[in-house]
Amino acid sequence: MLCEGGQGDVSVSGDLLYFSVDYPREGEECGSPESSPADPDAFEGIRIFDISDKTQPQYVSAVRTDCGSHTNTLVPGKDGETDYIYVSSYAPSEDFPNCQPPHDKISIIEVPRSDPASAEVANAPVLFPDGGNEDQDGLLRPTEGCHDITAYPELDVAAGACMGDGILMDISDPLEPEVIEQVQDENFAFWHSATFGNDASTVFFTDELGGGVAATCNEEVGPERGANAFYSVKGKFDRGKKPPKLKFDGYFKLPRHQSDTENCVAHNGSLIPVPGKDFFVQAWYQGGVSVLDFNKSKKPKEIGYFERGPVSDENLVTGGSWSAYYYNGHIYSSDITKGFDVLKLTDKRTDPAEDVTYDEFNPQSQPRYGR
Repeated sequence: MLCEGGQGDVSVSGDLLYFSVDYPREGEECGSPESSPADPDAFEGIRIFDISDKTQPQYVSAVRTDCGSHTNTLVPGKDGETDYIYVSSYAPSEDFPNCQPPHDKISIIEVPRSDPASAEVANAPVLFPDGGNEDQDGLLRPTEGCHDITAYPELDVAAGACMGDGILMDISDPLEPEVIEQVQDENFAFWHSATFGNDASTVFFTDELGGGVAATCNEEVGPERGANAFYSVKGKFDRGKKPPKLKFDGYFKLPRHQSDTENCVAHNGSLIPVPGKDFFVQAWYQGGVSVLDFNKSKKPKEIGYFERGPVSDENLVTGGSWSAYYYNGHIYSSDITKGFDVLKLTDKRTDPAEDVTYDEFNPQSQPRYGR
């Protein structure tokens, strides 16, 4: 099915698939030609598909959102009949009629599962009413909405990576998320993504220094920029009571220096489902795929990796692992230039994950594995 729309972030909920469109199209339907963000009639947002027959996916409908949808996060409704889609987008401009500054919000789409064609934007909460981080030296972009949100539905909490800020949100009312903690880091250029530990007592954020196209895993840049930043969650998630605080624990960056022709920085990954433990697999572009133990968040360490070496020894060429996710016993890595890699992870520390299987996995909607 040809259905263009840019990066195409997806979430799956049973027989429904939610697809992000962040490059403007002339219309909502699949096959619509590319348009301009200056066109007030251009479409960006979420497309919804019925995938009950996976050999014949059916386009159902689309929902427009301000600034489109760079990423989307599934928050399942507790009634089992409703999905909430948190839509993250950014890069507003006075020249874009559907993406006006200050874009300090997210869009929340409410989807009745029995009638997904009636899905609509139910709220667009402003997360930064007093403004986010705009003046810090070295920011790739100021805070303008969020780049990515990860939900932990069982605990009614979510973490947002929002360009200049990292946030925690109480999502016990999924249509009215409340920012309960906000942190900044002078070493971070672009708060890109967030991940909770297995019991949500730890959360870490990634910094996409250089936007993913620069060589930042070298001695000159050092170990604290373009890295993961780990925080301990101090306190309990309970709306109406004293909110938890984030305490900085430390950084993790690849322990192997990459060459100046290799784009390399912290990027997409997922928790490895070892019950009660904290292991993570992560893509680093041409830095490869890294397996991380952060059971001690003050001393995260790499316990395994896969790496090819530079695409070119002479020129900086964008390549490497864009994302790496663990699913039912294997790691699946999307390499920009080499294609799709399937990796087998064998380690006594992570082997218990092979006993945890599931039919559906959305990295931005974390379950709890064991207690």
